[in-house]
Parts: sequence; structure tokens; C-alpha cells
Amino acid sequence: MEQLALTRFSHGGGCGCKIAPGLLAEILARAPQGLVPPELLVGTETSDDAAVYRLNDTQALVATTDFFTPIVDDPFDFGRIAATNALSDIYAMGGTPIMALALVGMPIDKLPPEVIGRVLEGGASICREAGIPVAGGHSIDVLEPIYGLVGLGLVHPERVRRNSAAQAGDVLVLGKPLGVGILSAALKKGLLDAAGYAEMIRHTTQLNRVGIELAGLDGVHAMTDVTGFGLAGHLLEICRGSGLSAEVSLGALPLIASAVPFAQQGIVTGASGRNWAGYGGQIAWPGAASDWQRALVSDPQTSGGLLVSCKPDAAPDVLDAFRRAGFAQAAAIGALHPVPAGEKAGATFHP
Repeated sequence: MEQLALTRFSHGGGCGCKIAPGLLAEILARAPQGLVPPELLVGTETSDDAAVYRLNDTQALVATTDFFTPIVDDPFDFGRIAATNALSDIYAMGGTPIMALALVGMPIDKLPPEVIGRVLEGGASICREAGIPVAGGHSIDVLEPIYGLVGLGLVHPERVRRNSAAQAGDVLVLGKPLGVGILSAALKKGLLDAAGYAEMIRHTTQLNRVGIELAGLDGVHAMTDVTGFGLAGHLLEICRGSGLSAEVSLGALPLIASAVPFAQQGIVTGASGRNWAGYGGQIAWPGAASDWQRALVSDPQTSGGLLVSCKPDAAPDVLDAFRRAGFAQAAAIGALHPVPAGEKAGATFHP
């Protein structure tokens, strides 16, 4: 078990194995539109983090699913990361998880049962930390290891925080530092030391349950979590859904310290380039900025941080909530503005 490297079975790990944003948009454009009952408060219309269905005047069901191939070699850590990432979508909507179902796909002829069991144990440990049961699931025999969760949660209908409800003048606050995808690339190349690995695990297994508190703060208008499309991609989803443009300061971005040297050396995931190819045309990028900085804003974040859009006078309370919850690097990174006449929603990055 100690010598078995899970990442050698996968072509791309964690949220870096998501379908590229440009291709995904093309696929979804061809998908037929199904029934949309009035109780469905959030569906597919703005690429939000989870679906939300009103049950009654005080409760709405939050439903999501997320799974991926290994981002690390240790099976227990893989399970922890995948479960943390899946539950993040519920927190991003302002919801409280109540139950999970496990999604398991494993190459049965290549992985012994004890390895698969450790993946499940890792996921279950995070669910216990979140205070919920793994109440069932489904498993299949496949070529690459896959693990994740269906997550179910509850939220008051008035406390749902969509990615499309941001307002002009809002401040943008990011909860976790960027660079997880870069650390995963370094790990695959055998360049990540024990301290860097520990830093990667610390960020990717930190539950975003602060989202429950943030949804209750006056002045918090919108939330999403930063995952496979990188900061720039998920910021653009807020901009398009809300009909706004964003300005972000590169110097204000929180970064994982050990990821920066790797980024400067060009050690990045292939998903970073695919992400930029899919949405780079909607971003104004400063000529003075470096390629490694662009790699960081498009870097796929597995179990990344919450991105919050709030009134300027609410930003101190948002930052305080993050820091009390253990998100020491949470930072205000920019603001949202009306779209200039004749232009489309997009984002501008400044040095």
C-alpha cells in the first residue's frame, strides 16, 4: 500500500480533470432544457455550485455532486480531499450539509480492497467532521480511480447565496490562497517536499463551513467556491450571472507560499492552459504581469476557497468570520462595477 501511487492511474487529478470551460459550454448548449418547477430556486442557468429546491417557507434542499480522479497518492488523503471538495458546494450556497452518498469507481483488478477501503475511510472522516453520515452510494469497476460524494443540505430560502446576485460596488473576498493545482503538478513530478505536501493537504481538507455564517451576514450578496476553472473562471461566472465587471489586484491575491517558486519555474497543470484558452478573451490582462501570475489565476483549485461578493461596509465582518474560522490568508482582492457601455461582463486584473 505504501508504494502504490494512486496518481499513476489518472490522466489528471482533482478538479484539474474537469472538462475545459470552453468545451463544457459547448456541450451544455446542446443539452435539452428539462422541466423547471417553481420550487426550483437554483438550477443550471448560471453554472451555480448546487441545485436548490424549496421544500416549504423555511427550508430548501441543497443538492450537489462532485467526484474526480486522484490528486495525491495516499488513498486516505485522496478520500479526505474529495469529500471536502464535494461538501464545499453546499457551504457555497449558504447551506448546512445533512447527508452524503459515496460515488466510487475503482479499477478492481489493479487496486487491492484495503486501498479502496482507505479512500472510503478518508471521505467518511471528513463527513464525520462535518457532522453528517455517509448514508449510501454507488460503486462501479472502471479504468481510473474515481471518488466523490453526492451532498445534500438544507438552507432557509431567504439565505440562499447564488453566484448571480452580486451588486455593483461590492467588494470581493477570497477565503483560501491559490496554488493547489501547481502543488499537485509538482507532486506528480516528484518535486514536492514533505512541508509542501502538508501545506497542500491542510488547505484541501479545510471545510468551507464558514459559508453558513457568511450567508447570514447583512451585505453578503453572492458566493461561490473556487475550484477547477480557477479564480478567473469562477469570478467570470459571478460577473456573467450578475451582469457586472470585476477588477482584481494581483498583489492582493493570497497565494500558497510553496506554490510560487514552482509557478515561476513553469511547473503548472495542463488544465491551467485549457482554462485560459476557454475564457482568456473575457479578461483584460496587464502587460506588466508575468506568465506565472496568469498560471495562478487560472490554476485549478481542488477544494478551493469561497469567493464572496459583499457590500464594502460588510467586508470587515466577512474577513473576521473567515479568520475566526481558521482561514488566516483570507483577503479582499477586488471589486465589482457596472459593465461599461458597449462591453460585455468580464474581469480586469491589475498589477
